[in-house]
Amino acid sequence: MIALQVNGRRVELAGPTPLLAYLETLGVSPRAVAVEHNGVIIERSTFENAKLDDGDIVEIVRMVGGGASAAPSL
Repeated sequence: MIALQVNGRRVELAGPTPLLAYLETLGVSPRAVAVEHNGVIIERSTFENAKLDDGDIVEIVRMVGGGASAAPSL
């Protein structure tokens, strides 16, 4: 059993876990998130090499579409 912190919350996993497998358990598409692992932003192209381990600190941020709306016409 390992314990780590994900988005400020304690998470326990059965053992060291590949990042992609963890994202899958959350139902999160790897293409729709940015991940910081122990203070380092992980390039999406290297997600497959990242492994979550005991004591890690992880931040997972979902990308949200949108932007500034146009000012109303008067």
